[in-house]
Amino acid sequence: MQIAQRKKLYILMVNMFIAVGSFGIIIPILPAYLVSIGQAGTAAGLIIALFAAAQFVMSPIAGRWADRYGRRVMIISGLSGLAISMFVFYFSDSIAVLYLSRVIGGVGAALLIPAIFAYVSDITTMDQRAKGNSMISAAMSLGIVIGPGIGGFLADYGLKVPLLVSALVGVLAVVFSAVYLKESMDTKPEVMMKKESMIMEVRNSFGKPYIIPLVITLVMSFGLMAYESVLGLYIDNSFGATPKDIAIMVTATGIVSVIIQLFAVDWIVRKIGELNVLTGFLAVAAGGFLLSVLAKSYEMFFVVTMIIFLASSILRPVLTTLISKLAGDEQGFAMGMNNSYMSIGNVAGPLLAGVLYDVNHDFPFLLGLAVLALTWIGTMFWRKRTAIKF
Repeated sequence: MQIAQRKKLYILMVNMFIAVGSFGIIIPILPAYLVSIGQAGTAAGLIIALFAAAQFVMSPIAGRWADRYGRRVMIISGLSGLAISMFVFYFSDSIAVLYLSRVIGGVGAALLIPAIFAYVSDITTMDQRAKGNSMISAAMSLGIVIGPGIGGFLADYGLKVPLLVSALVGVLAVVFSAVYLKESMDTKPEVMMKKESMIMEVRNSFGKPYIIPLVITLVMSFGLMAYESVLGLYIDNSFGATPKDIAIMVTATGIVSVIIQLFAVDWIVRKIGELNVLTGFLAVAAGGFLLSVLAKSYEMFFVVTMIIFLASSILRPVLTTLISKLAGDEQGFAMGMNNSYMSIGNVAGPLLAGVLYDVNHDFPFLLGLAVLALTWIGTMFWRKRTAIKF
């Protein structure tokens, strides 16, 4: 990659890190904060669900706007929305206003994330795209790991201090992007004008050439979030794991994801190709869910968890790359749909896993195994039938 490309990617990585980290930064303070305003579990669930729901609803629209108005303005608008949501959260103790702040944050994420991936598509060649998407995915993984840690550290100075710091960092990101991030899209009239309504475009997305990668994205998000949502409970109940044991496992898997996405994904794709990576690591992820049920110790479960997260850290940027290569001129819309499908999995995975866990502790993992196995079979058929070469 050229130096100019790398500079742009670094700016996008910082923006993605801030977006994901701003969501994770509230996790350590949430229990104590909800108690302080007389709320409990229902409110905690709604806070997560409303963010994901707003992201799901807004992402296709935001993706189309990224194609119509440009990537830069959507990135700046998304960062602004995330900063505003944190300011609203910080200055209010009303649960209703708190819910509103999470909706604003979800909309901000929907504006930002598809535009970032569309920007990557604009500034990379087909051969470079896996590398570019891997760098952005690494920033996401790093935000997932670092965000809660920063929140926990800042909470020592005041329960709401993480919210204020997150909002101020968001404002700095807006200013930085406004000054240094240039528009990447060639705004040709035929790209800007669309004959169909937004509703028809969403309906017609089921016939797009990238629908299979979108469905796989949903399945991966569903399985991973289902796994993460019961991970702590499972190793506590099954192996007597302490909070420190859980933290070590989550942190280690996050760090491995970052390393793999930064240094290994592009090499693997160049060696065996996107479709081989897709089918191979879907099988690895499914095998990981099976081994989760068979693990008899914390150490064995730790290794299995690393396998699952390794597979998902490779699959995520590869799926984004496949969608991008199949999307043609509608990069923004395709990335918006990618974000929406991911949001569906993020909402449905934890909800269903929680219900199944109460029935039998192994059921969430068996569900993940079944869904991934069926997806692998479907992917093999799609691979044989598709005429598109990568």
